[in-house]
Amino acid sequence: MDAILHATPGNPIPGNPLAGFFQGHKGVRLRYAVFRSSAPKVLGTIVLVHGRNETIEKYFETIRDLTERGFWVATYDFRGQGGSERLLKDTRKGHVARFDHYIRDLEIFLEEIVLPDTRLPFFLVAHSTGGLIALKAAPRLANRIERMVLSAPFVGLAGQKTSPENIRRLATLASLTGFGSMTLNKDEPLKPFEGNPLTSDALRFARNQRILADHPELALGPPTARWLYESQKAIDHIRRPGHLASITVPTVIIAPGNDPIVPFHYQESLAQYFRAGQLVPVPGARHEIFQEQDRYRKQAMAALFAFMPGGEPEEADPVSELTDTTLEA
Repeated sequence: MDAILHATPGNPIPGNPLAGFFQGHKGVRLRYAVFRSSAPKVLGTIVLVHGRNETIEKYFETIRDLTERGFWVATYDFRGQGGSERLLKDTRKGHVARFDHYIRDLEIFLEEIVLPDTRLPFFLVAHSTGGLIALKAAPRLANRIERMVLSAPFVGLAGQKTSPENIRRLATLASLTGFGSMTLNKDEPLKPFEGNPLTSDALRFARNQRILADHPELALGPPTARWLYESQKAIDHIRRPGHLASITVPTVIIAPGNDPIVPFHYQESLAQYFRAGQLVPVPGARHEIFQEQDRYRKQAMAALFAFMPGGEPEEADPVSELTDTTLEA
């Protein structure tokens, strides 16, 4: 039987996880894993929601940090990427038919895997596209998720060769005229470290590239026009004042200060109406802060642990020592 999770040099599988597949929305086969903590006191379960073109393997280091602190971690690969079922014949295209399919997959994961098989209370940690999914689902998560930490949530797009306005225009036109499965930029299977927008840590970048080189079946190419169209609609929705005001789950947004993909000002702009949120800027960090140099990554992990009940000693003042900006109306 083929392995469900894949260790690579310098990136061992944390502990002895339960791994398998569950049926997402409309029967799509999604790969998941639950990592138990061996700490004497279990603090609850963190539901870890990745970004686009990410895999469970990419988060082994972060998962190890979380389980060593006393949290269980439950995570899965999105439909159409990683070890989950692909949605198009060309398996390298990053596609989704409706953004709400991501929301439904998360809800099914909570109902069928997290609730029966893990430990209360439940928290959510999400990166980039995962953060957009969390923000859109948040009004319906209030009775299940105690707190959320969002890393560079995908609430705006920059750093592309084409302007955001033209990307939106082209993606909309292609989606509405039956060409939603086309991509708007070329496929570059393994990108160089120099000039990458994701991390300034050469070793972690190489580690993540090694995962995809050794297991190319996990890799993903550029998003389709439909993916871009659906994501932009979701961004428009979550930025509405009424939606942000409806989120009651206490939330920390960890915002990298040198993020060319989701620039800081997009994340900061949530401030006006997101009463449940606090912003933790990390100056100098690029988009993938959990894959960044230690000087940036440690700030993100410290903010996460300070915010999660039990993550820090009781005498610590959660978040207040780490946040420079509070999201206020």
